[in-house]
Amino acid sequence: MTRMRRGPTAHSNKHTKSSAPAAKHTSGQRSIDDARAAQIQTALVKSGYMSEPSGHWDSATETAMQKFQSDNGWQTKLMPDSRAIIKLGLGPSKPASSAASALATEPPRPVTETANVGQQ
Repeated sequence: MTRMRRGPTAHSNKHTKSSAPAAKHTSGQRSIDDARAAQIQTALVKSGYMSEPSGHWDSATETAMQKFQSDNGWQTKLMPDSRAIIKLGLGPSKPASSAASALATEPPRPVTETANVGQQ
């Protein structure tokens, strides 16, 4: 009885390429612009979560935002949740033209049928 010879099942490390470690890709926003931080802080002051805006995204701002988000039953991660930004009044705004056009549309007119009386 003759057995068929199979090749090696493990790869040899003779032909292995050495490569530099892959750079870690980070997704999402990692910092907040000072102008935006000031807007958020002003809204947090108005809501009673901060006493004074510093103009920088700092630990006091993170703490206030986490408290605000927690009080609303949302996640308390370091970056603000979109719902929190919207509730603070800093979310996206609709253009005035689209709001005006929605109000300017006329309601549909009822369709009336006219009977041709006396004509055959």
